[in-house]
Amino acid sequence: MTILSEVVPQNTAIITLDRPKARNAWSEEMIAAFVSTLERYEADPEVRVLIITGAGSAFCAGGDLKLMKDHAGMFAGDAYHLRQRYRRGIQRIPALLDSYDKPIIAAVNGAAIGAGLDLACMCDIRVASVRAKFGQTFPRLGLVPGDGGGYLLQRIVGFPKAIELGLTGEVITAEHAASIGLVNYVVEPEALMERCLEIAARIASNAPQAVALTKRAIYRARHQTMSQALETAATFQGIVQNTADHDEGVAAMLDKRSPEYNNH
Repeated sequence: MTILSEVVPQNTAIITLDRPKARNAWSEEMIAAFVSTLERYEADPEVRVLIITGAGSAFCAGGDLKLMKDHAGMFAGDAYHLRQRYRRGIQRIPALLDSYDKPIIAAVNGAAIGAGLDLACMCDIRVASVRAKFGQTFPRLGLVPGDGGGYLLQRIVGFPKAIELGLTGEVITAEHAASIGLVNYVVEPEALMERCLEIAARIASNAPQAVALTKRAIYRARHQTMSQALETAATFQGIVQNTADHDEGVAAMLDKRSPEYNNH
């Protein structure tokens, strides 16, 4: 078992990377299980928000150094076969999350290194323990960010800081990560999941379709002109304004009560 998952109150699913002895480094089995779990929760109407965290002391240490050393598992093969392994393996994660409708919170409990940092960047909101560390350490291993890190990091912290972190391979603290906008909150270890669940509950209390399309509109706007962003907003507004959840939200606001959304 390399992935643990459970659905908790407030329509939230918690996914835990569960290779603590390997500091939750990726393996082919773990990637397949992770993608399968994400797909299952994307299709589950009862799940509105996901939280991703790691078992043990690390969030995710990226690639498994022992497999790298032996050129085994996901690191086996010549240049052509490695390219195929990446595209059919770990790159399935950013490809899936790039179009994922449901909000995802990273509960970064410890080191998020290499592909582990990239995973945190694939999430929508990042909450870090004071014990967390972050590093785009690929060049220190003679590697490049093979799962989208070069694309993701600069869209969060900006190009100047991303290029610095990417070229130096520097590992930074949670406080430093917060100062450059990489994480939203830094909390004590014992408060990490509580804070993530609080955020998840606030998100899950909103109309699910509106949340999904708001997320999509925000991400699309990063690559759009103002005219294109307005067109997207008008289209999405036309969709949600004809939903029962919109009617319920308006009625609840007028009645001064909490809304009861049914995802339609």
